[in-house]
Amino acid sequence: MYLDEYKRWLAADLEDFDLKRELQSVEGDEEAIKDRFAVSLQFGTAGLRGTLGAGTNRMNIWVVRQATQGVANWVKTQGGTQTVAISYDSRLKGWNFARAAAGVLAANGIKVRIYDELMPVPALSFATRYYNCNAGIMVTASHNPKEYNGYKAYGPDGCQMTDDAVAVVYDAIQKTDVLTGATFMDFAEGVEQGLIRFVGEDCKEALYQAIEDRQVRPGLCRTAGLKLVYSPLNGTGLVPVTHVLTDMGITDITIVPEQEYPNGYFTTCPYPNPEIFQALEKGLEKAKEVGADLMLATDPDADRVGIAMKCPDGSYELVSGNEMGVLLLDYICAGRIEKGTMPKDPVAVMSIVSTPLADLVAQHYGVEMRHTLTGFKWIGDQIADLEADGQVDRFIFGFEESYGYLAGPYVRDKDAVIGSMLICEMAAYYRSIGSSIKQRLEEIYQQYGRYLNKVDSFSFPGLSGMDKMAGIMTELRKNPPAELAGRKVVSVTDYLKPEETGLPKANVLICGLDDGATVVVRPSGTEPKIKAYYTTKGANLTEAEQEKDALAEALKPLFA
Repeated sequence: MYLDEYKRWLAADLEDFDLKRELQSVEGDEEAIKDRFAVSLQFGTAGLRGTLGAGTNRMNIWVVRQATQGVANWVKTQGGTQTVAISYDSRLKGWNFARAAAGVLAANGIKVRIYDELMPVPALSFATRYYNCNAGIMVTASHNPKEYNGYKAYGPDGCQMTDDAVAVVYDAIQKTDVLTGATFMDFAEGVEQGLIRFVGEDCKEALYQAIEDRQVRPGLCRTAGLKLVYSPLNGTGLVPVTHVLTDMGITDITIVPEQEYPNGYFTTCPYPNPEIFQALEKGLEKAKEVGADLMLATDPDADRVGIAMKCPDGSYELVSGNEMGVLLLDYICAGRIEKGTMPKDPVAVMSIVSTPLADLVAQHYGVEMRHTLTGFKWIGDQIADLEADGQVDRFIFGFEESYGYLAGPYVRDKDAVIGSMLICEMAAYYRSIGSSIKQRLEEIYQQYGRYLNKVDSFSFPGLSGMDKMAGIMTELRKNPPAELAGRKVVSVTDYLKPEETGLPKANVLICGLDDGATVVVRPSGTEPKIKAYYTTKGANLTEAEQEKDALAEALKPLFA
C-alpha cells in the first residue's frame, strides 16, 4: 500500500523541486519509502510536527494543505468572523507553509490575517484574539533540530486548540486526500481578492503595549545600568524582544552576532533549545567578553527563554526553568505588593511537573496556586475560567518548568517576550539595591529549603518507538515500583484516572516517596521520548543531587 502511495507521489506535479528529487533518490529503497509513506503524521494536541521531506510521514506543503483543509472544515461550522490568523518562525520552508495554509483557507472562503514577517507564538496568539479570529495557525517546530518543521493550531481564545476541536479537525483530515483533497488558490490571488491581508501595525503595537503594561516597577530600568547579552538563537525573538527592552530603558544590549538573524539551519546550535547548554555557549562566551550582568536566549518561536546569571566570582550559572519560575513569582508578588498593584485574591498557575517550591512562595505571599496538566493550554484554560467569571485580573503569573512563562491575560500561550522583559527588570532591580538574581535565589533556598528539580529524557526513535513507549507506560501502571533507590514509594497518582486527580485525563504517573521526593513519568507530546522529572530536597545541593542520581539510576532498568 505504501509503495502505491509512493508511486502516486512520484507521478504527481509536486510544485517543489526538493520533494521530487527526494522521491527519485529513494527509488528502489523499500525501507526509505516505508519510513516516508507507511503512516501519516498525526494531527495531535499540538498540531503537526515532523521531519521536512516528501511523503505522508513528513512535513511538506501537501501535508500542510491537507491539515489546513481540516481546520477550514471546522472553521466553517463555527460562525463568527470566519477569519484565521497565521504566523511562522525561521524554520526552513516556514514562509512556504504559511502561504500554503493561507491559500487553502482563502479558497474555502475564509479570511486570513498573516504576518508580513516572521513573528513568535505569543504574536500569533495575540493576533487571533485581536482580530476575533475563529482559529490561529503557527508554523513552527519550536526547539526541535533543524530537520523539523511543524504546525500548531489555536482556538478563538488564542489558546492551543481544545481536544474536542482537534478531534473534529483530525476526522476531517482523515477524509481529505493529501494530494487532491484540499481546495487551494494561489497566495497572490487570495491577496487580490481581499481574502488574505497582512497583520496591521496597530495589532503589533497593541501587543507591545500589552506586554509593557505588565512591568512591575515601570521606569526602573532607565537608571539601573543593566548590561545584557541576548541571543534570539536565529529565530523570531530579535525584533519583539529588543523592541520591548529598548522601550523600557534597557539600551546596553549586545546581540550574539552568529545567532542574530533568522537562519533555519541553526548552524551554531543544532538543537536550538534554551534549556540546553550547547545552545547558550556562544552567548556565554560573549557575556564573559563584555562582562554582562545577564545572558538571555529565546528559542526560535520565542515562547521560551533561558538565562545565565552572573555570580559574585564573575562566572556565569545557568538558571533552570523551575528556578526562574520561582524567582519571577517571588519578584512579581513582592513588587506588586510594594507598589499596591496586587489584585484581590491573586492567582498563579503552574504545571504538575513544576517545582513544589513555587507552592511555598505563593503561600508566603497569600497567592492561590493552581495546578494544571503539562502543556501551556491548560494554564490558558485557567485564565479563560477567570475571564468567564469576570475576574481575569486575578491572574498574575503562570509557568512551566520547561522555560515557559506568562504574566497577564493578553495571550494564552507562553511568551518569551514578556519573560525576557520581566527577567531583565528583575535583574535591574536587584542590581539597583546592591543584590543580584543569584543572591536572591540563595535567599529563597535558605528560606524554604534546598529543592532540586531535574529532568531525564529517554528516546525511542523509529516507527516502533511509540509502541515501545506505550508498552513501558502500561507496564508501569500494572506493576508500579514498590521502592526506588531504597526509598519506599508511598503513593502512585495516575492521571489517566480523572476521578482521582480532578484534572482531565493525561498519560502521566507520579510516584511519591517516603522522604517527600517525587518522580513524574510522562511521554512527550511532541517527540518520541519518555521524560522523568525528579524533585528532591536536601540540607544542601550535594545531598539533593545525590538522591536525584540514585533515583535516576533506579529508573533506568524500567526504560530499557
